[in-house]
Amino acid sequence: MRILTFDVEEWFHILDHKSTTTVRDWERFPPRIRENMDRILDLLDEKKQSATFFVLGWVARRYPEVVRKIADRGFEIGCHSDMHQLVYQMEPNEFREDLRRAIHTIEDVVGRRVSSYRAPGFSATKECDWFFEVLIEQGIEVDCSIFPARRAHGGYPDFGATTPALVRTPSGFVKELPINTKKLFGRNIIFSGGGYFRVLPLPLLRRWLRNSSYVMTYFHPRDFDPGQPVIRDLSLVRKFKSYVGLRGALAKLTAILDEHTYIDQQTAVAAIDWERAVIIDLPAARNHNRVGVAPSARSAP
Repeated sequence: MRILTFDVEEWFHILDHKSTTTVRDWERFPPRIRENMDRILDLLDEKKQSATFFVLGWVARRYPEVVRKIADRGFEIGCHSDMHQLVYQMEPNEFREDLRRAIHTIEDVVGRRVSSYRAPGFSATKECDWFFEVLIEQGIEVDCSIFPARRAHGGYPDFGATTPALVRTPSGFVKELPINTKKLFGRNIIFSGGGYFRVLPLPLLRRWLRNSSYVMTYFHPRDFDPGQPVIRDLSLVRKFKSYVGLRGALAKLTAILDEHTYIDQQTAVAAIDWERAVIIDLPAARNHNRVGVAPSARSAP
């Protein structure tokens, strides 16, 4: 099972950096979302591949025509938050309002229900013990936010699954499609998206993709845009992570689309035998009363 997904955000939506955090910061940068999305959509049409697009509410409000184009071409639309902030830096009520606003905005633009989510930067961590309950409260059924390895921001290395799983909370169940990993020298290695995909050589990517029974990709429009400006005040490490491999990324994506068939996440969810999936039990939220999620009698899907 190989799942193709894209996070629909602008090239300057770089997390955890002082000059790219607020709307006022974003308005200083030239937009590139239209041409970057056209590049991706045209390639998918050419290769006859399906995909899921996790959209920022901010993008849907500012560029509704871009999001409608994705929907009009028949691709699945999910939610990628409203304002692209790290989950673990938010209070539960802040996260709830951000999610609620994003879902309503996207649904108004595309005229479809939104029931899947991915957190910016995979920033749903072990410490955010209220995260899945708020998803359930807001009607999210499928989550793709878990990064089961260490990460500069976010990461959930002891989540307990690197393949589809059911997360059980005091409020019900969420179907989780985590990022896949590859064990190398005793460590879990990520390879199926972002800077990892851009920096790794194509022959290695081909081998790992071929030998993996479950792959969850995650790409961004900026991953295939070598002409994007450089944000000058990034550290050398952040510059490397943000700009390495941009020139060859589209050719890599084209190559893997030629070699394998990919599906969107809703097709994957329909194909998974959830009765046999691993169940991840989360403890009752420490801040349950503050979250304000009413317990439900929902059974496992």
